[in-house]
Amino acid sequence: MPKGPKGQNRPADVIGNAVKVMRIATGEDEEEYETDDGKDPAAVSMGKKGGAARAKKLTPEQRSEIARKAAAKRWQE
Repeated sequence: MPKGPKGQNRPADVIGNAVKVMRIATGEDEEEYETDDGKDPAAVSMGKKGGAARAKKLTPEQRSEIARKAAAKRWQE
């Protein structure tokens, strides 16, 4: 059985899947999402706060150096 972007079950045949997508696009049908992704909401909010605090603490030169290293890692062969 095919899965949607969040792991939902989808119709196995092409026509059934097209009808499902059309109904979602026109608002006739709601797309079902799982709300529980297995992460602790408190931990998620603390992680967002930590990232913002780190970004505020870094100087522009430090941020540039981190970005340069990340780009080099992405483009290395």
